[in-house]
Amino acid sequence: MQRFLLILLGLTWCALSLPVQSGELVRQFSGDRSKETVDFEVEAPWLIDWRVNSDFPNSMGISVVLRNANGAYEGLVFKTKAPGNGVRLMQEGGRYSFKVDATVANWTIKVEQLTPAEAELYTPKAKSVLD
Repeated sequence: MQRFLLILLGLTWCALSLPVQSGELVRQFSGDRSKETVDFEVEAPWLIDWRVNSDFPNSMGISVVLRNANGAYEGLVFKTKAPGNGVRLMQEGGRYSFKVDATVANWTIKVEQLTPAEAELYTPKAKSVLD
């Protein structure tokens, strides 16, 4: 019996030490020019994970806007003139699409469904004086 408990404890410890995958991928979009994506549907909370790069970083620019199912503006996801990446936690579910305006930029946007517990792990970045 004691051996069984030690094995069970060992298996539990191994399972708890495995890396945790955050979010379930709902949709992924990518491109190298301006584009309007197809609609996707998510429940709150969810995450926008974006990455941008360019062969000509001094000439690039990109802005991404979130639109609702009617095509109405919901908000600016990000805007940059430099390669980079980021995440944005969203607290309202629904049917959405992205409007991407890109110049000389390669971009990828992932939409990930989160659980409330996963969403609690995300801490907003403090705004700097320059933002």
